[in-house]
Amino acid sequence: MKRPLLLALLAVLFLAPLAVLAVYSLGSGWAFPDLLPRRFDLRAVRYIAGEWQSVAKHLASSTAYSLATAALTLVLTIAPAHLFARRRFPGKVLLEGILLAPALVPAMTFSMGVHYMFIRAGLNDTMLGVVLVLSTFSYPYMLRALVAGYQSFGEEYALCAQNLGAGPLSRLWRVELPLLMPAIVAGGSVVFLVAFSEYFLVFLIGGGRVPSFTGYLFPFLASSDLGLASALTLVFFIAPLILFVLVELTVSRAYRRRGLY
Repeated sequence: MKRPLLLALLAVLFLAPLAVLAVYSLGSGWAFPDLLPRRFDLRAVRYIAGEWQSVAKHLASSTAYSLATAALTLVLTIAPAHLFARRRFPGKVLLEGILLAPALVPAMTFSMGVHYMFIRAGLNDTMLGVVLVLSTFSYPYMLRALVAGYQSFGEEYALCAQNLGAGPLSRLWRVELPLLMPAIVAGGSVVFLVAFSEYFLVFLIGGGRVPSFTGYLFPFLASSDLGLASALTLVFFIAPLILFVLVELTVSRAYRRRGLY
């Protein structure tokens, strides 16, 4: 009995804000003390339909550099995560704390220095520069997830594969990555959302030349047109929602094929 009530409570907490956004996007004006907007129209929907090419371009660009950021953070953190989970050495806690520090430091604290370095390296106003700076900012989430993933299963799996003649890359690809898949999905989801919703770093490093949906959405959020801003915010959910559904279906299918699910 408690579980259905908990699920219903969670559904209300997550769906209620979306319902408010939907009402805002369909109402021409919603002011206190009206319980509902006095008039409904499809102005915001017509705007998005008329500007669908621009909306799709910014949405696709944000999705592309967010996926690239998640992939790059996985490559960068797989070896350190294995080290922190499997080895004991002096200064381990301090080193891990230093590597996790970007998650605690505001983006603006180091972004100006990074911007100067990227200008000198010719990486400003490029997609590559955006991916690199987002990876620097968000890799701690993937690192923490992979460390927890490695700690969730013993080292015996890799040792068994090694005794059977598997090399380091074969052990990583055939043994460790399948066992790490829940951690990879969890860390990759957080990294994707952080990169997808980031505005300041993308605008600073991308220089306005790298399209981003947050950059497209921000002027509407700063304006008084809450209806159009709410409609675009709902569109903002499309890419993460589709991605999470595809990841869930793909991982579940792969686990069932291997007999792990």
